[in-house]
Amino acid sequence: MTPLARMSRAEAARLDGLLFDLDDTLLSHGVLTREAYGALWDLHASGLRLVAVTGRPSGWGEVVVRQWPIDGAVTENGAAHVVREGRGVAVSMEGDAETRHSRRARLDALVHAAAREVPSAILADDVHARRSDVAWDIGERVRLEEDEALALARLVISHGARTTRSSVHLHASFEADDKASGVVRFLRTRFGEDAGRALGRYAFIGDSANDSACFAAFRTTFGVANVRAHLGRLVVPPRWVATEERGAGFVEVARVLVAARQS
Repeated sequence: MTPLARMSRAEAARLDGLLFDLDDTLLSHGVLTREAYGALWDLHASGLRLVAVTGRPSGWGEVVVRQWPIDGAVTENGAAHVVREGRGVAVSMEGDAETRHSRRARLDALVHAAAREVPSAILADDVHARRSDVAWDIGERVRLEEDEALALARLVISHGARTTRSSVHLHASFEADDKASGVVRFLRTRFGEDAGRALGRYAFIGDSANDSACFAAFRTTFGVANVRAHLGRLVVPPRWVATEERGAGFVEVARVLVAARQS
């Protein structure tokens, strides 16, 4: 990883948009600070397209696209897309109703199996706002021991599901998309962006293992400083790294991007 201070203005200025994770990237221990919220408005005013890309539920996406100066939210690690439509919002997912119902039934069976085999694993408190996945709390309200988290991940895989892990949750899903493919699909369907161009002209900022796909896929990637704790779970680290952690690191990146566009 290269310190953010060494990024050239030319590279920062060529970007069309910023894709950003929520927990421990924009948010600081779950809180949206005044400075981070102001940074979102500064990025919006600079003309950058902004998309939240998160493991959080589509129910969260319905709130943030109503209230924040962003162009959409790719939620549940890529599966559910949320956009503002008039005074309301629209949520879209791939697959017909029968396919989604079948996947939901398989997730319910997996939840029951986890309750039997890893009883210490507690479902995340936002699980009822999810459409396509389930998440267990490993570091938000409770802290799951590492051996128990690994046992839970193995159980998810044994049921044929895909698992991802953020700084706060361990997820299970039968959906095909990860964060990278999900946001590329969003940019294509919502804005007509060519996939290859999107990977080169949009930047991504994140902090943890469930951001791995985006760190590997996009040309310009940023990590807030706390990403260092998760490097062992990243195949490809972010290209640039901020000196500050969490929301303060997001603000640091935003200042670089806004200054480059102003010049």
